[in-house]
Amino acid sequence: MILILGASGYVGRAFAEQLRRRGRAFVPLTRQALDYSSFTTLLGFVRKLKPTLVINAAACSGRPNVDACEEDRLTAFQINTRLPQSISRVCSVQGIPFAHLSSGSIFSGAKVFQGGLLRVEANLNKPEVRELFDASPRGFLGFTEYDEPNFSFRHPPCNSYAGTRALAEEALRGAPNTYIWRLLMPFDEVDQPRNFLSKLQAYPRIFDHVTSLSHLGDAVSACLELFERRAPYGTYNVVNPGAVTTRSVVQQIQSTLCLERRFAFWRDEDEFFAQGTRIPRSSCILDTTKLLRAGVKLRPIEEAIQHALQNWKPQAVKTPGQLEESVPV
Repeated sequence: MILILGASGYVGRAFAEQLRRRGRAFVPLTRQALDYSSFTTLLGFVRKLKPTLVINAAACSGRPNVDACEEDRLTAFQINTRLPQSISRVCSVQGIPFAHLSSGSIFSGAKVFQGGLLRVEANLNKPEVRELFDASPRGFLGFTEYDEPNFSFRHPPCNSYAGTRALAEEALRGAPNTYIWRLLMPFDEVDQPRNFLSKLQAYPRIFDHVTSLSHLGDAVSACLELFERRAPYGTYNVVNPGAVTTRSVVQQIQSTLCLERRFAFWRDEDEFFAQGTRIPRSSCILDTTKLLRAGVKLRPIEEAIQHALQNWKPQAVKTPGQLEESVPV
């Protein structure tokens, strides 16, 4: 029996659906059904249920995007930082494996191999860095699970979402029987507000940046496979191998979905941060070597995006008044 906390969210529902398809027993739990933010309440529930794994998919990511976390930093801290620690204590007391869903947004940039030297480039939006990526993307390597987050409260500037997520990872590091699964900008074939592909179609203007992405179905399957294989506990980057630009993803959206709309882009980083948002944003590449060494393989990112678009399930057409703010997640 697997217990899913945050089961009503985008990622939590995906775990429930995947477990249902696998014929695995699970209990999807929401905060409306049980106040699992209370240590004693959750401890009592877990003692009775006796799950074989507790998955924490609860997170405060803001609506429509992470900018909203700046407006309620206390809630972001309570859900993204304190709650995982409380769940970890419950699991530790009961000797139950714990899996925490984290985010790759605690990093910014990538490792760049150029001229025989490897350096960390925290800003992939610099014109000269972007030109280098467009010319030689294979020279850009991702951050590993052994790298310290460089987009956090300890390494400002950052936003409250990333900062609270990084603090949670720091608190859980070394906890017994614990997985930390990092996803980044999840997407799939179902049009809905949390889907990265849906967000791109909703923005009046798009900020073109380089990033890793997680196909939600692939990522959830990979996470469960890690548990089923009894892979070593610890942190895993769960993204599809490779990196893409949002401009290239938009081109795939236009060609595959045959959209007539002309997508508008911010001219550059300066314009975006002057008019689009004043909150620091990260874009990064994550390395998946550790995942592969555990025997878990995901499709290349381009293949996963194309498959999602070819099987796209659109929702009601959005009107201009329904469009979200024109900033990335």
